[in-house]
Amino acid sequence: MKQDLQALPKLRDSISYVYLEHAVIEQEDSSIVAVQNDGRTAIPVSAVTCLMLGPGTKVTHAAIKTAAENGCMIIWYGEAGLHFYASGSGETRSSENLLRQAALCTNPESRLEVAKKMYLRRFGDISNPDYTLQQLRGMEGIRVREAYRLASCVSGIPWSARSYKKNDWNDQDPINMALSQANALLYSVCQAAIVSLGYSPGLGFIHTGKQLSFVYDIADLYKAEVTIPAAFDAVINAGSDLSGAVRRCCRRMFQHYHLLKRIPEDIEWIFALADSEQRESQDVGNIWDPNGEIPGGVNYSGDEE
Repeated sequence: MKQDLQALPKLRDSISYVYLEHAVIEQEDSSIVAVQNDGRTAIPVSAVTCLMLGPGTKVTHAAIKTAAENGCMIIWYGEAGLHFYASGSGETRSSENLLRQAALCTNPESRLEVAKKMYLRRFGDISNPDYTLQQLRGMEGIRVREAYRLASCVSGIPWSARSYKKNDWNDQDPINMALSQANALLYSVCQAAIVSLGYSPGLGFIHTGKQLSFVYDIADLYKAEVTIPAAFDAVINAGSDLSGAVRRCCRRMFQHYHLLKRIPEDIEWIFALADSEQRESQDVGNIWDPNGEIPGGVNYSGDEE
């Protein structure tokens, strides 16, 4: 039976993410369930955008199949979200958005235009729309620095500088740990949204050379208002569980700022698209031709069977 992708929940209505560790994920009826020492927890997989699997998780083939059929992206993470291992696929079957993204990214003029729009999206109304890319980068640096200063003043947590030590995780202060973990969560949600909408995580406009370059582009739109205050708030309320506090604060901020609704809208505006929600492709794909696409599934030999 052919699956009706239009019946799936829209990205904007989904739960941002569910994080699991030390659990066995199995299929149960038409959904999945996490089995842990304290019992079984049902996961509404059709309404979850991203299922994050941390250390100590095992997942059955049937559970993966169910998640894929329901458009839930699965990401395998290392301890504290420090290592990204692998991810599954989203539900979009059309390549329309991907082709649009590739065309904009590979043309130097359109890539510059998109990069500038990504910066402008962060500032809202701007007095001079003709700023150069270099000027916009400088303005963004000031904006982020002010966001750190403001979060430090509100929380009372001292702030000196951003320091991410990938090879020596424990040799940094709690706020830098919290910021790294919060950003990892944001990257996961952005990647799930990007793939769900049919775009490529690797075709970036500001960032380049990484498999998640476009994820970093989109995530940077939200860090100053979402993950920076969430990280400072998490340090205040962490107790002995900083990672758990970060996840709870980020989930609350993602919901408060309607992140899954904003990501498609922001990409639409940046790419000047009329609609970038999940699209269903035709049963048989088209064939490219210099004069335009032609229907696939057709024998063009000219001979009748």
